[in-house]
Amino acid sequence: MSAIELRELESFLVLAQELHFGRAGERLYISQSRVSQLLRSLESRIGAPLVERTSRRVRLTPLGESFLAGLRPAYDTLRATVDEARAAARGVGGKLRIGFQGTIDDCLGEAIARFGDRYPDCAIDIVEIPLCDPFGPLRRREVDCAVVLLPVAEDDLVLGPVFSRQPQALAVSVRHPFAARESLSAEELADCRLIGIAGGAPEYWRHAQAPGLTPGGCPVPAGPSVNTLQEGLSLTATNRGAMLLCRSTAEYHGRRDSITFVPVRGLPDSELGLVRPRLRPSAQAEAFAGAVGETTGTPS
Repeated sequence: MSAIELRELESFLVLAQELHFGRAGERLYISQSRVSQLLRSLESRIGAPLVERTSRRVRLTPLGESFLAGLRPAYDTLRATVDEARAAARGVGGKLRIGFQGTIDDCLGEAIARFGDRYPDCAIDIVEIPLCDPFGPLRRREVDCAVVLLPVAEDDLVLGPVFSRQPQALAVSVRHPFAARESLSAEELADCRLIGIAGGAPEYWRHAQAPGLTPGGCPVPAGPSVNTLQEGLSLTATNRGAMLLCRSTAEYHGRRDSITFVPVRGLPDSELGLVRPRLRPSAQAEAFAGAVGETTGTPS
């Protein structure tokens, strides 16, 4: 497979996600006309249109949909194989920038140490990323991979391993009526103002961290929105709202003089996942995914 053919495939994959030639060009750092040229070349090789283009919309043809379904896993496998071979031939050096939200627990710390021992020539930067923007630093190339709260439903990102499954707890001020409780049911969230996530995080992700309805369908009052975990904890301490957190984050940030953490029954467990760009994988990030998988006992 020649380099131009690989670029054609990359362009098609990004266009299939964006359904907009201009945005696809921005993602690929090429012009809109170049995206069109690469697509025409790919369609010429296949012998039929993959995309329908009008002045108002872009959409995949039925053949394009079928081609996309088969291409994406094959492309991922090809890139992973090339990266593994490149890493084996050259060794993993350079720098790995790991983004994280909240805290680095013992399991993740062990994975970082395992990676460092295995690849001593690779420098490691640990970068805290905002709670309100879990995927932006990856897309802006500020980090090579990121450990974020699930769910993740982004077509341009690879998810895995998934790990650290834990029950959720409600952070409340020691002055809050729930502070003396040993546990709560999820339905009782309707009786507190839940602190939300502001900014650029996708709506589905923000709603998962701060649901607007209980499992039974009762509305949960919305509290203030925050950009960072520390902002949320500060608002909680002053009794301006309550915040859902996973157990390990709650234990790490325990402030017994101002905040208490009450387990919540009936909510899905919190989980973390390692994400990295689908079309720009690095040998360092792929090697780190392997280290996380070995440490947590989960596939990458």
